[in-house]
Amino acid sequence: MTTMLALRAHRDATTLALEDIPVPEPGPVDVIVRVASAGLAPGIMRLLEMGAFKHLPTTLGFEAAGTVAAVGSDVTGVHIGDRVRAHTFLNCRTCIYCRTDRDMMCPQQSIMGYAAFSDAAMPLYDEYHNGVLAEYVRLPHWLVDPLPESVSFDVAAKVHTLANAVRALKWAELPMGSTVVVTAATGAMGTATVKLAKHFGIADLVLVGRHSDRLKAVAGLSGGIPAGIVALDELPDDWAVSGALVGRLRELAPGGAHAVLDYVPDGPVTGQAMAGLAAGGALVHMGGNHTPLPQSPIALMMNMWRFVGTRACTRNDALEVLRLLETGALTADELITHRFPLSDAVEAISAIQRRDEPMWMPVINP
Repeated sequence: MTTMLALRAHRDATTLALEDIPVPEPGPVDVIVRVASAGLAPGIMRLLEMGAFKHLPTTLGFEAAGTVAAVGSDVTGVHIGDRVRAHTFLNCRTCIYCRTDRDMMCPQQSIMGYAAFSDAAMPLYDEYHNGVLAEYVRLPHWLVDPLPESVSFDVAAKVHTLANAVRALKWAELPMGSTVVVTAATGAMGTATVKLAKHFGIADLVLVGRHSDRLKAVAGLSGGIPAGIVALDELPDDWAVSGALVGRLRELAPGGAHAVLDYVPDGPVTGQAMAGLAAGGALVHMGGNHTPLPQSPIALMMNMWRFVGTRACTRNDALEVLRLLETGALTADELITHRFPLSDAVEAISAIQRRDEPMWMPVINP
């Protein structure tokens, strides 16, 4: 093959395009992976509108697994035919953050097929900005993880999402037997967090989302942990200004929650959920919400609340998820709710944004 199908974004375009482009050739330190499964993320269009893609045109997508199709002349330890997961986070690998398991804070961090997070020089992103929503992807050899035979390509493509939930749960610093609120619980990050809850000693969950039927389905992922449900469409119409969400959370967790894992992208849920924390509790936010918090500094001081923002997982978080999957301690196949061919990728992106039906972790199978 000399050409391949890829999902592309162009500068100033309002829609995505499926195009035939050349199959990439490996440089000396590169591997070429034939993509078997690629994850979909709803934030792609939002980031395009924000101008977070520094190189356009580009191939989109950052979650993938497949088999090694070619290796560069200087590559050792990776062989043609190896099953691998692509870890598409680009980092300098030498700064203090990269050396202390905080690589998501690296000034050079960027994500293949996705976005860059600062204006620093990013030589790796310049070279490897094309992503994985294609038949083949080129990446540095140090960014492939061996994939155990017991882990499917579809699940491996969503390890990044599970690893993000691991990072959020770690930074919550939960006590054993904790009560945890999960917002946007019916999305990919919410379902990943619920699925991982038992591995972090959580005793009770409170799930917040728009629709009770979808929340009940997510509650079934908890592995037997009791899960209360707060459906926003069942709160009083004025809940956004009356604080009714706080009241409902306090009914379900009278002593307050030890943590809120918050994945809401906009609106008042974040601030009201924070008001449902117990003394010393933490709200860990990974939703990109622009709405200001209503809490004053003195409220944070007196309640000893922590607000922790995190934009991504670390490489070690992803490796931890792979170990859990390999040993069978974690199963995640039921999280893959939709599979699309690459030829339907444009409609798949539209579907994940609309979410007319429950859609936890959709993937593309080129």
